[in-house]
Amino acid sequence: MTSRTIVIAGAGIGGLTAALALAARGFRVTIFEKAERLEEAGAGLQLAPNASRILVGLGLAPALAPHVVTPDSVSIRTARSGGEVIRVSLAASARPDAPYWLVHRADLQGALQAAVQSHPAIELRLATPVPDARAGRDGLVIGDTEAGALIGADGAWSKVRAAAFPDIQPQFSGLIAWRGTCDAASLPQSLRPTGVQLWMGPQAHLVIYPMSAGQRINLVAIVGGAPLPPGSNAPGAGDELDALFSRARWPSSARDTIAAVNQWSRWPLYTIPDGGAWHSGRVALLGDAAHAMLPFAAQGAAMAIEDAAVLAQSLCTTRDDRGIPAALAHYAALRMPRVTRVQRIARQQGRIYHLHGPMALARDSAMRLLGPQRLTARQDWIYDWKL
Repeated sequence: MTSRTIVIAGAGIGGLTAALALAARGFRVTIFEKAERLEEAGAGLQLAPNASRILVGLGLAPALAPHVVTPDSVSIRTARSGGEVIRVSLAASARPDAPYWLVHRADLQGALQAAVQSHPAIELRLATPVPDARAGRDGLVIGDTEAGALIGADGAWSKVRAAAFPDIQPQFSGLIAWRGTCDAASLPQSLRPTGVQLWMGPQAHLVIYPMSAGQRINLVAIVGGAPLPPGSNAPGAGDELDALFSRARWPSSARDTIAAVNQWSRWPLYTIPDGGAWHSGRVALLGDAAHAMLPFAAQGAAMAIEDAAVLAQSLCTTRDDRGIPAALAHYAALRMPRVTRVQRIARQQGRIYHLHGPMALARDSAMRLLGPQRLTARQDWIYDWKL
C-alpha cells in the first residue's frame, strides 16, 4: 500500500515541518529539494505561540533553545513624533509549551534539517527537483517513488501549484521588503532592542528585533517599489534606503539603527489571492505555495507550520489509499477559513501602519484609547490556536 509514503516538494520551513509531523504519525516521507544545500536568507522570524507549540511538540525546543530570543513586549512607535504609542505585552500570550520566539531563519531551518536527516522514516534528496507526477496503480508515481500523495511546499512560485492550478499566479503587492541584520554590539546600548519594535511611518514601516540569542539584530523595512523578477531578490544600496527613510520624516533612533546594517537585500512581496489554492485529488499545497501572504501579521511561517500539523493529522485518519483525496479535502476545509482571515488581517495592518497626516494621528489616538490589554486580546484567536 502506497498511502503510507508521502512525497514533499520543497525543503523550506513548511516542507521540513510537514515531514517531521507526518513521520511522527507513522508515514514514510521523501522530500525533493532542487537546491544543492539548504541556505536560508539571513533574516529573522517571529514565531508566535500557535507555531512554537507545534515545534515544541515535535521535540525541537532543545535544538532551538541556544538560538532563540523570548521577547516580553512589542513596542509600537510612530515616526511622526519618534515616541512610543503603546507597548503590548507578549507574556500573557506565551506558555511554557508555547513561547513567543524570535529566531534567525537559518537557525530554525538548521534545527529542522538536523531532525529530518536523523529520522529513519524521512529521506531528503537535495539537488533533486521534484519529478512530474503520474497516476499509478494505487496512488502516484513520482520519479522512482510510489506515493499516496504529493505535497507542494515549494514556495510562492511553486512548480506543484503551477501544474495543479495553472490559473493561480502570485500577484505583486506593490511593496518591497528591505531585509538586513547587524551585530548587536555595533549599536549603542540605547538602540539595542530587547523585544520587537514596530515603527509606523508615512507609506512605510520598520520592524526591528533581536535574534541569534541576542547577538544579532534583524531589520525589515517595508516601502513601495517596482517588482523584481519573479522569485528573486536583489541587493539594495544603503543610501537609497536612507533617502526613503529621510531625516524629515523619521527620527534619528530609527535612522541610526538602519545605518548599522552593511548589506541589504530587497524582496518583492508577492501574494496568492485570499483563500489560496489547496488540493486537487492526491496533490495538496501548504505554506507560501498555497497562500503566500503579506508579512504584516508576522504569521507567514506560522501558517506553514500550522498547515503541516493539520495535514499530518488529516492524513493519519486514512485507512487505505482510497481515502487520501478525501483526507486532503478535509485538510483544505480546515485550513482555508483561518488562513484567509490571517491574509486579510495582514493586509489591513499594512494599510494601518502606513497612514500619514491626520489619519496617522487618529490611528495613534485609537491605539492608546484601546489600551494594551484590549490590543493584545485582538490577537488571541491567532495565538491560542491548537491542533
